[in-house]
Amino acid sequence: MPEGKITALRKQEHDPQRVNVFIENTFAIGISLTTLTRESLYIGKLIDAAAWARLEASEHHDKAFQAALRYLQSRPRSTAEVRLKLQQKQFAAPVIDAAIARLTELELLNDEAFARFWVENRQTHRPRGVALVRTELLRKGIDRTIIDHTMADEDLHGDDSERALALARGVLRKYQDAPDRAAFQRRLGGYLQRRGFLFATIRPILDELWHEVQQTGVDEAEDREE
Repeated sequence: MPEGKITALRKQEHDPQRVNVFIENTFAIGISLTTLTRESLYIGKLIDAAAWARLEASEHHDKAFQAALRYLQSRPRSTAEVRLKLQQKQFAAPVIDAAIARLTELELLNDEAFARFWVENRQTHRPRGVALVRTELLRKGIDRTIIDHTMADEDLHGDDSERALALARGVLRKYQDAPDRAAFQRRLGGYLQRRGFLFATIRPILDELWHEVQQTGVDEAEDREE
């Protein structure tokens, strides 16, 4: 634990957002600009044991916060996801709590907003059955009350039939050359079940689409004969 006066503050060559701190002309620690400002560091300031402890603690907090920000860059995350990520990086529990509190205060972490994002994303880009969407949110640590409210707001408490039918029509071309009805139902039905739709929902859709496939085949054959 170095003690003495700060003799130099130098920006790091490869990361201008970080600064190397020299105490008594010897490198002591690398810190973020946030830590530099928070701890009011300047050349000539005396660093004793208590100041060093605050400096290290401040840097740990900033590292956790920055790690969480990087994790949030690719897509929104739930609070539980961010907490788990920071735990995996072995940050102490109080440091994690502080990072999450800061992210929440800045409105960068909000489980209600995350739940809406997740449901809307599933509806628009990757349709799923209601039961599977609910399970996905639970696995991401979203409270059941938030899930219920989100499902109600997004009108997802109803029948899955329309969503399943739209999804099935979107991939029908891939399965329409099945050799028989059983193969068609097994393949397309399996696809829909893997996306969380119940068999009771799937069965009439399979019957409807198989009939359409057969009718299309008859129409095409008649066209060729003409």
